[in-house]
Amino acid sequence: MKPFAGLVVLDRDGVLNHTVFHNDAEPRDSPLTPEAVRIVEGVPALLARLENAGFVLAVASNQPSAAKGKTTQEALERTHERVLELVRAEGARVAHSYVCYHRAEDGCACRKPRTGMLEAALEATPESTRATSWMVGDRATDILAGAALGFSTAYLGPGYPGDEELFRKHGVRPSFVAGDLREFGEFLLRGTPAMGAIKLFSDGADLASLLEIARHPRISGFTTNPTLMRQAGVSDYLAFAGAALEAVGERPISFEVFADDFSEMARQAKRLAALGTNVFVKIPITNTRGESSEALVRELSVENGVRINVTAVCTVDQVRAVTRALAGGAPAVVSVFAGRIADTGRDPIPVMKEARAVADASGAAVELLWASPREVLNVVQAELAGAHIITVPHDMLKKLDLFGKDLAEYSLETVRMFHRDAQSAGYTL
Repeated sequence: MKPFAGLVVLDRDGVLNHTVFHNDAEPRDSPLTPEAVRIVEGVPALLARLENAGFVLAVASNQPSAAKGKTTQEALERTHERVLELVRAEGARVAHSYVCYHRAEDGCACRKPRTGMLEAALEATPESTRATSWMVGDRATDILAGAALGFSTAYLGPGYPGDEELFRKHGVRPSFVAGDLREFGEFLLRGTPAMGAIKLFSDGADLASLLEIARHPRISGFTTNPTLMRQAGVSDYLAFAGAALEAVGERPISFEVFADDFSEMARQAKRLAALGTNVFVKIPITNTRGESSEALVRELSVENGVRINVTAVCTVDQVRAVTRALAGGAPAVVSVFAGRIADTGRDPIPVMKEARAVADASGAAVELLWASPREVLNVVQAELAGAHIITVPHDMLKKLDLFGKDLAEYSLETVRMFHRDAQSAGYTL
């Protein structure tokens, strides 16, 4: 029996089959009859290879043409069956197939970017998790649906007008961008690790670096703390905060209180929260005397609507306490310092997995953040452990271009570096 490799949910039109022109007054659209179906070259063979490699294949397609009066649902059903028949030509099995026949204005739960069809595919594939699932499509609505469930996402083709605006509006970026399904499929078959739906937050306090990082398409938020600010030479806290907010736009950013008394922490937190609706206020899990900040977190989040980032968390019991305090409050982040846990010789992944289960069961509007990463591998580990966010220091951001790099190529580059440096040094034996 072949090992399970992941769930791949595929949009249909523009991914499996070509779109068509129905008349000169409208853009390309779905085929409306079986006779109009033209499969993208190479797709059946690729799907057979993916299925043979252990991937479970599903299709999720919006098909509103009958609801719009352009054809009948029976014609759409026959057209869809023709697509499935042709993509199975090389022996691939499409395990699950879902079609939404509603219009956007019908308000159904299945039409992408809503997640009903993806949820059905995940439920029908019990061996998969959100972290091992992909949504593949050629429109922003496909990517938004996948990202909403925590799937990795692949955005194919040249894209559609308005897609970039939707990505910016929702703070979502595709995990992978490719020209067509074949390019993406080869990526999967190489076994290249996926940088999935996990959010990357830049961690730092140097304004020049922050401005540079803010242009990076994968960065969807920012964090800082008093230690980083001191190292960066920040002397005026509010002036720095104002400049940082201007640089990051509408993306979330976390600023930390620096008092040790809880009443003063509360005052500072409200002052920082007033700087912008995208500000999350960092509250340490305890003060310097080890006294829990649980009551303060509840007061700020539930009673005052302050967005909180509970920081310096290292144990599941701490996660349990703060998520209990955050239940019923404003959207919040809980920062588990996985890198510091690893520094003690403990594996942070089981801690993070249990923390995610606790957070999900709490009912709080909480995202789990993997803090203090040490290497690019932590991005994969954080994703698999269930973290929603990982912080990325500036030095680590530079290494993200290595993500998924061919190891044989990397080996050759390393050998060439050693040889070049030895020659430059003029060594002799």
